[in-house]
Amino acid sequence: MKSLNEQAIELIQKGELEEALKKLNEQIEKSPEDPAAYINFGNVLARFNEVEKAERFYQKAITLDEKAGAAYYALANLYYTEERFNEAAVLYEKAINAGLEDHDAYFMLGMSMMNNEQTKLAVPYLQRAAELSPEDAEVHFQYGLSLAKLEHGKEAVSQLKRAVELDPEHADALYNLGVAYAGFEENAEAALDCFEKAIEAQPDHYLALNGRKIIQQSIGNE
Repeated sequence: MKSLNEQAIELIQKGELEEALKKLNEQIEKSPEDPAAYINFGNVLARFNEVEKAERFYQKAITLDEKAGAAYYALANLYYTEERFNEAAVLYEKAINAGLEDHDAYFMLGMSMMNNEQTKLAVPYLQRAAELSPEDAEVHFQYGLSLAKLEHGKEAVSQLKRAVELDPEHADALYNLGVAYAGFEENAEAALDCFEKAIEAQPDHYLALNGRKIIQQSIGNE
């Protein structure tokens, strides 16, 4: 027979959140020292945007188990959504140190640092996320962006190309690959091609439209 936690998770996946909360209440009454029940309860509250209540449940889980990586990760996600990037970064790191070897944890830690303008610190975490999830276009895109910000042109182009290979309609990746071609390799033709493809994928992509105009003018003036 499935545990109450398992039943609750199934109900959450089906979107039957009220029923899931009943099961989790039952589990907490039955086993008040079970951190998983508090984490799952917090996850449901987070879906209802009950931030402060969810926070209390995650913190209770951490009090019960200091190695509860899932609790640190869930609380970090809560803070990230609230744009509390410093706090989020600390908790993502704690989740990883607690054994959560998941590409999302590394990716979100890197993104928290990027949002705090700590690009150099973000790079190794985004790199690790790309290693753990080689087929994730968004990871390669963000990793490529971080490398471009640090003027690592060759590596930035490589990562942005990978993002575009994985998702040929990723307009932002196409645009930034165009910028990288223009800035790091002075390859106007390749840049123009990327801008054209970005506009094809997203016709109102202002930056790509502007990039195309600049490149066309520069080619015309040669």
